[in-house]
Amino acid sequence: MHRAHDQLRNIEILTNVQKHPLGSAIFAAGNTRVLCSASVKNESPRWKKEQGVTGGWLTAEYGMLPGSTSTRKSRSTKGLDGRSTEIQRLIGRSLRAVVDLEKIDGVTINLDCDVLDADGGTRCASINGAAIALQLSVNKLLEQGLIEESPIKEMIGAVSVGILDGKPVLDLDYDWDSRAEVDMNVVMTESGKFVEIQGTGEEAVFSAEQLSAMLDLAGSGIKEIIQRQKEILKEG
Repeated sequence: MHRAHDQLRNIEILTNVQKHPLGSAIFAAGNTRVLCSASVKNESPRWKKEQGVTGGWLTAEYGMLPGSTSTRKSRSTKGLDGRSTEIQRLIGRSLRAVVDLEKIDGVTINLDCDVLDADGGTRCASINGAAIALQLSVNKLLEQGLIEESPIKEMIGAVSVGILDGKPVLDLDYDWDSRAEVDMNVVMTESGKFVEIQGTGEEAVFSAEQLSAMLDLAGSGIKEIIQRQKEILKEG
């Protein structure tokens, strides 16, 4: 399907797709699909106890399943590669930016993001899906009386942008990403604050005007993504 430069890929979201985690969702952006789950332990991490630091914790893990790419991706037996480590740290940082850890004192939330199908933008899809899984898990914690109020300050979303054939484009699939002169991942809160901007000129340098155009595109795309997240959460 031909997409306009400022058009998101088709978004599909399924919730409560796993039995055991308190929250789970599959977030699909075009042909990229990521399974995200939120598992909860009723204890703070040992390092917080040892340092005498109050508040709970939220962390993330990221991985690509063997069949997620066109050629089978081997399961890692020697720990994470550098890319996966960097992505899961990004997911954790992003979600912690909108969570008041003091309100989940004595609780650790683990967000697991597993790529089912990869066609560009897996880290952004992981953040978008993890935000949904996190909200679902918080709803359950509130129902169970394990926390008194929601620690989530606002929703968060992420999207890729780039420069392709000299023009700014939104939400890069693998084809666009492989041909883009510049690509960038942007994470923003619902109130429009930037959490993280990861950008690089892969094939070319870029101007301040192009940067501004890409950030404007990202802002409009993330606004639409967060709207979809909230609609799905309202449904169930």
